[in-house]
Amino acid sequence: MESKTVLITGCSSGIGNCLARGLRERGYRVFAGARKEADVAALSAAGFESLPLDLDSSGSIRAAVETVLDRTQGRLYALVNNGAYGQPGAVEDLSRETLRAQFETNLFGTQELTNLVIPAMRAQGEGRIIQMSSMLGIVCLAYRGAYNATKFALEALSDTMRLELRNTNIHVSIIEPGPITSRFRVNAYAAFKRHIDREHSVYREYYARVEKRLEGSKPLPFTLPPEAVLKKVIRALEARRPKARYAVTFPTYLFAVLRRVLPVRALDQILATVSNGGQR
Repeated sequence: MESKTVLITGCSSGIGNCLARGLRERGYRVFAGARKEADVAALSAAGFESLPLDLDSSGSIRAAVETVLDRTQGRLYALVNNGAYGQPGAVEDLSRETLRAQFETNLFGTQELTNLVIPAMRAQGEGRIIQMSSMLGIVCLAYRGAYNATKFALEALSDTMRLELRNTNIHVSIIEPGPITSRFRVNAYAAFKRHIDREHSVYREYYARVEKRLEGSKPLPFTLPPEAVLKKVIRALEARRPKARYAVTFPTYLFAVLRRVLPVRALDQILATVSNGGQR
């Protein structure tokens, strides 16, 4: 039987790399996308059908989709939208350009890619779209405003697509991880240094503590390995009727409940504490 094909974005490390390896081992034909040429080469050397896929570039997105569909005679069973990064910083320290950059990668490029593969899924009569959201698509933490906003927006577009595709055999599922072992912290620190003017911010003392945390290697509480995400992605790919949402890690489950049952002020107090609130 022919292997089902899956296109995954952001496969250079962390969750994306784990998904690519795990799904290949499960028998899927995996197309592993990565932004940097060196990462594409490394993935190819590891035996993957790897291709350049830069979510900030419409040309790169179109070329990637054309390549995949050409190699598969127009068939693509699933798209896993994993590629994203986190932009730390207080909302008032985010320039328009910084906020736009976060949305270009985490939302606009992701949606453009998704829209290009839906016609192939319609033509073949089936498909799975799996969106890598976050615990921060459920609740907001302070000093993560740009990332919070993109994940809330991703959840909204995903929910809308699910309604619009309900009479097709194309299913949209959202994965909501909490803390996962990956290079997310390293990449977030690079984005912080690139876009946030710490010395001229009223939050500079807090930022000094943020930098110390981002430079460190101590994992956040309840951190799980990326294999925890792989398990939920497999369920979303293989369930006859996949769920709309799959939570990963205890904090995600906890905050989903707290958001439903607590008054806003009580929840804000907890979120401020978890955010580190600039106080410790």
